[in-house]
Amino acid sequence: MDDVPNLTRADAASAARNPLAFVAARWTPRPRTVQRAALAALVMAVVIVVTGGAVRLTGSGLGCPTWPKCTADSLTTTSAMGLHGVIEFGNRMLTYVLCAAVGWAIVAARSQKPWRRGLTRLGWAQFWVVMGNAVLGGIVVLVGLNPYTVAAHFLLSTALITVATVMWQRTREGDAAPRPLVGKAVQQLVWFLTVAAGLLVAAGTVVTGAGPHAGDSQQVPRIPVDWEAVTKLHAVLAWIVVSLTFALWFVLKAVDAPSGPLRRTRELFLVLLAQGVIGYVQYFTHLPEVLVGAHMLGSCLVWIGVLRVLLSLRERPVAVADRSGPSSAAAALTKV
Repeated sequence: MDDVPNLTRADAASAARNPLAFVAARWTPRPRTVQRAALAALVMAVVIVVTGGAVRLTGSGLGCPTWPKCTADSLTTTSAMGLHGVIEFGNRMLTYVLCAAVGWAIVAARSQKPWRRGLTRLGWAQFWVVMGNAVLGGIVVLVGLNPYTVAAHFLLSTALITVATVMWQRTREGDAAPRPLVGKAVQQLVWFLTVAAGLLVAAGTVVTGAGPHAGDSQQVPRIPVDWEAVTKLHAVLAWIVVSLTFALWFVLKAVDAPSGPLRRTRELFLVLLAQGVIGYVQYFTHLPEVLVGAHMLGSCLVWIGVLRVLLSLRERPVAVADRSGPSSAAAALTKV
């Protein structure tokens, strides 16, 4: 059996002072490992949104009536809280899984050779957004599911998905200066699309805050707007996003754009069509919980699709030093 080396006192002190640097000095992940770590963080960011929606749609938003404990006397759910308590507490526990996924992404990014500081910062940005959203989630409970705090909770989750998507993309690129693949007019069209999609997501939170699914079986305040009117506005914004995506695909074909932007635009268009079908079906069937949950998942996928289109408009070639791997880099350092 192989001997396990003992840590010296100096090693232990170094690990205590900077554990990330300590791990990075002893582990070099493959590029695919770093990509998978970033993807895992993105997937968990979407999962936490969907499970949070399940909490609201099952009326379990106050299954744990206080925070950070579940009840005034118990940190965890109790039998008296019933199924609603289990659902709410389970969603809280998933936050730790999300933290683990983000932590793995941070460690993998920090350990990559050569070290990419910008990639590591994207991982840390996710961590702080998760911490902020955890506190905001607690405030949502303490204020009795106030619809404005619920909307802010979802928008902050969307911010987390944004950073996670950018990090995932950056793991597959180099650190060279970005080089545009399309002209300025096409870039402006995509920025219009991105802004419209952002407004679509924001309008969706208003629809949720004004709609019938308050998140609890008791009487919960709703946003005082005409739900039918804001739903129609949401639909108009959706058609604007679909139209801009369709126009973008034709423009990219006309200018003979690279396959990357074309492929991402086509994927976004298909996701938008599926999301539109779900949206209209749920509206005309009086918002069944399963379809509302699917629509929340679709909202995340639409936003990720828009970001991927935006990020596909440029490329960051991998530098020669990046392709050479850690062994070549170490050899170069030895010669200095």
